[in-house]
Amino acid sequence: MFILILLILFVGLLLSAFFSGTETGFYRVSRVRLLLDGLGGDVVARALLWLTNNPTLFVATTLIGNNVANYLVSLGIVLATEIVAGGSFTALLIAPVAFAPVVFVYGELLPKNLYFQAPNRLLRVGAPAFFFFAVLFAPLTAILWVFGRLLRRMLGASPEHVRLMLARKELARVLEEGHQAGLLRPAQRDLAQGLFSIANQPAVWFATPPARIVSIRKSATKSDMIRLARRQRLAAIPIESEERPRRLLGYVRIVDLHLEPEETSETVRPFLDVKESQTLIEALMKMQSRREVLARVVDEKGQTRGLLSARRLIESLFRGE
Repeated sequence: MFILILLILFVGLLLSAFFSGTETGFYRVSRVRLLLDGLGGDVVARALLWLTNNPTLFVATTLIGNNVANYLVSLGIVLATEIVAGGSFTALLIAPVAFAPVVFVYGELLPKNLYFQAPNRLLRVGAPAFFFFAVLFAPLTAILWVFGRLLRRMLGASPEHVRLMLARKELARVLEEGHQAGLLRPAQRDLAQGLFSIANQPAVWFATPPARIVSIRKSATKSDMIRLARRQRLAAIPIESEERPRRLLGYVRIVDLHLEPEETSETVRPFLDVKESQTLIEALMKMQSRREVLARVVDEKGQTRGLLSARRLIESLFRGE
């Protein structure tokens, strides 16, 4: 009988270590390597890649497995204490506390650290066992899946957010490893991370509002324009209408002003219009292709929402904010 109790305790501790380590390995594993191995015909890599694309199944299986492991460990401790101490109430209180460090070290800390150091190798070794438990816990997993669907319907959340978050973390880790290996320069790494973090944000978020736009009338002299640009540290100056102040006609580049022989500027460049629904990277690519340093963000009615500066967009990408 006592051997059976020790076996229950050992199995519970082993399952706790397995599911705790697998959970760490799942978030640590290189999905790029899994994809390459899967394309090479590796069945285990394909199965793990499919699992990473279905995080709901993995989370449900891990949750159930950890609960089963904790139940077995608790049951083993209680049964062993009843045999050794004769069912003493004090012993039943002290035994779980005394055994907690053992469960924490060997059932949580050690396996998590091992899977963190070698996630690919250990996940490949434990993949058959994990899929066995996934099939074994399938009825309970289905209940959790239905419950998750109901919560998602109520809260409006989507599993795509989880997948994108995992993919983003994986790409960030690949970039960091590339930088440490000397394959990427710091500026290249910062630019790539900026692309992942803010490239899909609306361009209107980075536009200067109309009330804060520094402009000058078209009839102003070239020296006045250059003086204003130097004071505001601008590479281009928006030009406003003479008849309707604050109505922007276009802009002039300071470099063009220095090259013009006349005292008044006649080379007013029309604004490139960017829709407010377009993203930062779309707006920047459009401005770069047209070689424009300023662009106007407009709404569906054609009203100006703000001005975009190519320099500011590029700096935002490098800063990632």
